[in-house]
Amino acid sequence: MRVLFKTACMLMYASIGLVLFACGSVSIDQYKAEKPALDLQQYFNGTVEAWGMFQDRSGRVVKRFKVRIDSRWVGETGTLDEHFEYADGTRSRRVWTLTRQSENRYIGRAADVIGEAVGQVQGNALRWQYVLKLDVDGKTYEVDFDDWMYLLDDQVMLNRSVMSKWGVYLGEVTLSFHKRK
Repeated sequence: MRVLFKTACMLMYASIGLVLFACGSVSIDQYKAEKPALDLQQYFNGTVEAWGMFQDRSGRVVKRFKVRIDSRWVGETGTLDEHFEYADGTRSRRVWTLTRQSENRYIGRAADVIGEAVGQVQGNALRWQYVLKLDVDGKTYEVDFDDWMYLLDDQVMLNRSVMSKWGVYLGEVTLSFHKRK
């Protein structure tokens, strides 16, 4: 009986989350006229640094970090080699392989991404959607990311990622990117 009750509660919360998420979704097309236009292959070519934090669902900052991204493109394929250094001294690395599919669409792959990340660029904005294997306290969770990046000028880009599981909001990652000249 308890298992049935727990399952029913999980389904109810997931359904509510999906409805709320669907109602609150913003279209990338809204940014089509925004300037400066984001050229993903130009911005992520060379070294980019970023500073960020993860906030849990209550808004509490749980992790702070710095990232160095060494990036390069060969034709329509880019490699973003991300080196994370967290405030607690731990380090991690993620290597993305991005492939341009068309003028405004990209596919991304990384070892901890399940399947493919799907990206679309319009104007100054990029939206990535993907499922990430996230290690927390020795356990691995599959977490949905709705990742938005906004180019402010030729050097600065802001990033806001909403994390969810079964449509239930878990928290947010905020990053500020700075491209070296």
